[in-house]
Amino acid sequence: MGTCSEFAVFKVSKENIARVITLSESLFLEINALDKVIVFHEILQKTDNPEEICWHLIWSSEESVKLTAQKWTTFPSSKALESLVDEKRYYGHFIPLI
Repeated sequence: MGTCSEFAVFKVSKENIARVITLSESLFLEINALDKVIVFHEILQKTDNPEEICWHLIWSSEESVKLTAQKWTTFPSSKALESLVDEKRYYGHFIPLI
């Protein structure tokens, strides 16, 4: 089973960006606490809109994404993180073609 890439784009007010980054890093650690399912991550900022940030996550498998989504509300950082996101602009998963 191959990896799965996730792209999630959020609008976050400038005053909350640092906190969202901290909570994102905490969330990734919480998700990986029992089993390392996020094998790589980046938190990116859009070049022409500093209030738009993006998660680029590489998951160990498409199945690990589905299982983690079912546990989303159990992660301590998820609720605080969501409260600081003004808008979820895009969310998608991709698998390698080649």
